[in-house]
Amino acid sequence: MTAPSLVLLGHGSNDRQVPQVSHQIREGLLAIRPELDIHVAFLDHCAPSSMQIVTKLISRGVEEVVFVPLLLSDAFNVQADVPALLAQVRTSFPELRVTASRPIGPEAQLLSVIDRRLRDALRARRVSELDGLVFAAAGSTDIRSNALVARRARQWSTHHRLPCVTAYATGSGPSTAEAIRTLRGQGRRHIAVGSWFLAPGLHYTRQAELAWEAGAVAVSAPMGGEPEIAEVALIRYVIAAMDLVDLHEVEADDAEAVLVRHLSVVSA
Repeated sequence: MTAPSLVLLGHGSNDRQVPQVSHQIREGLLAIRPELDIHVAFLDHCAPSSMQIVTKLISRGVEEVVFVPLLLSDAFNVQADVPALLAQVRTSFPELRVTASRPIGPEAQLLSVIDRRLRDALRARRVSELDGLVFAAAGSTDIRSNALVARRARQWSTHHRLPCVTAYATGSGPSTAEAIRTLRGQGRRHIAVGSWFLAPGLHYTRQAELAWEAGAVAVSAPMGGEPEIAEVALIRYVIAAMDLVDLHEVEADDAEAVLVRHLSVVSA
């Protein structure tokens, strides 16, 4: 029994740096599990598309595929693109067993990446004093996802013992500029922005611009392809791959053995 192919599913961009991050995450995954069959696909703007990758895998005889969406803010409802993609794949290739994992975010362990990025930004700006933080995220149409992002912001705030306001790029909350003004209204003057973004796309760029215009002392770079991202993606893949095991098609005496064997193949 071979492990399902893993396809990292990202939103593409005309900015070359955005798809590069997806490829960096792939390299990070291969460093952890070099035996896995790992690919990168994009929902828009960039090649290869998901259907192009699936067609290639089918031609090689692959029977199982797990998509791992590279989203940080949408914890529960993967955007409509992903269910639509799964439906298209299942219609075009009914012999293929395919599923999608939960998105990679928002995981608490990724806060360490924001810390590193912000330390770099503070060092570059020669900032030695902070009295306020903004946690900048893309945001989601799902209220539960935004609530979980806000929880991560509170954890970050508690860790640094500084007041923190969560900002969203998609209109589901204050912008970075509005968050900075809120903190200034509380008497805070040295405010830095931690960026809960994977790559420097349009949302990140606009929120960074607003933050600088509002007087932020530092704005961290996006997370990029850091090791923690790859680790979370692998965990998502392992959990989703378990759903591909159909024990109803196996004799009762063999079901446990099949599950154990499948687990040994895909486990992190």
